[in-house]
Amino acid sequence: MRQISAATARRIALAAQGFAGRLPASAPTRRTVLGVVDKTQLLQIDSVSAVVRAHYAPVFSRIGEYDRTLLDDAVWSHSARKPRQFVEYWAHEAALLPVEDWPLMRWRMREFEFGRWSHARRVNERNPGLVDDVLAAVAEVGPAGAGAIEKYLERGNNGPKRSSWWDLSDTKIVCEQLFASGELSVDKRVAFTRQYDLTERVIPAHVRERDVDEADAIRELVTRSARALGIATEPDLRDYYRLKRIQTEPAIAELVDSGVLEPVTVSGWDKPAYLHSEARAPRKITGSALLCPFDPLIFCRPRTQQIFGFHFRIEIYTPEPKRVHGYYVFPFLLDGELVGRVDLRAERGTGRLLVPAAFTEDGHRTDRVASELADALRRMAKWLEIDEIVIGERGDLAAMLAAKF
Repeated sequence: MRQISAATARRIALAAQGFAGRLPASAPTRRTVLGVVDKTQLLQIDSVSAVVRAHYAPVFSRIGEYDRTLLDDAVWSHSARKPRQFVEYWAHEAALLPVEDWPLMRWRMREFEFGRWSHARRVNERNPGLVDDVLAAVAEVGPAGAGAIEKYLERGNNGPKRSSWWDLSDTKIVCEQLFASGELSVDKRVAFTRQYDLTERVIPAHVRERDVDEADAIRELVTRSARALGIATEPDLRDYYRLKRIQTEPAIAELVDSGVLEPVTVSGWDKPAYLHSEARAPRKITGSALLCPFDPLIFCRPRTQQIFGFHFRIEIYTPEPKRVHGYYVFPFLLDGELVGRVDLRAERGTGRLLVPAAFTEDGHRTDRVASELADALRRMAKWLEIDEIVIGERGDLAAMLAAKF
């Protein structure tokens, strides 16, 4: 079995994720944006907007400043000249994935016939006609949010009040159930709220009609995971689309037999690894990037620790006094290594990009790291159309970074 050094494995992983190329020489186009997702295979969606929505940031990290409407149009608009390229579904959590990959999730839609959580069954028992009512309402009114559908049905929350942070009405629960089961899809988002529509009006007929056996679908998903990761362990391959070990192990064995994956060992890794046949190992990785907490390069935290030696946990739900690095922290990638991290906040009302804290990893508290990070923050501020960058006092890099502004 071939042995690969940890440094080579890191470069393979970065290249697979789109960090080995040069930034575009001219303004990125729709094709440039599509090329990013061709590398990552998916973009995770998250509601936190402390800086910018999570699905926009990975594209910026790979190609620099771009017009976010290019991604919006590829996801949430459709015409004969520019057909919809991506669709929402539960992949690595809520995610955007290529429309053509929608049939690969049919097995999951069958698992989610009654939604992702048990409360959907209770709603169905309490309001047995609500599923049909919601489908009929959507068929009549077209793309709509759960609130608009609820008003259309002239229903309030017929069930007991939920004492939880999301406080979903029965109608919202059913909309999510139908989305999870594939009967509804997301036509677009308005103020980041899902606008549900009948799947037949969102997904092209030739895609909907494609029926993929579960085993074949899992094998294709593992193939996509392996291509996006370059080199990966079985848990890495499993995590990318939130699969189960009982699913991934047979798929990996078949892909090894067919030559798509090569079993290898990586120095310092505690598990066997698999190298995709198309993966490449550049001699070096240069450049810098700020990485959103939900970037596909780092959203698998054990893999991030394994490849970069970088312990990363999101602290959004940690009480402020107990946070180590901050509320919404972006790791900083420089020349193929994660050398630091910054807590970021975009205040659009005041036109300020706030950096409450800046930290370095051991051995990286250097003037160059501060200079490169300052430049990366300027690029982000320009992309977000923010005029001022304000550096706070927390963290070992804060003072050195502040001196760059």
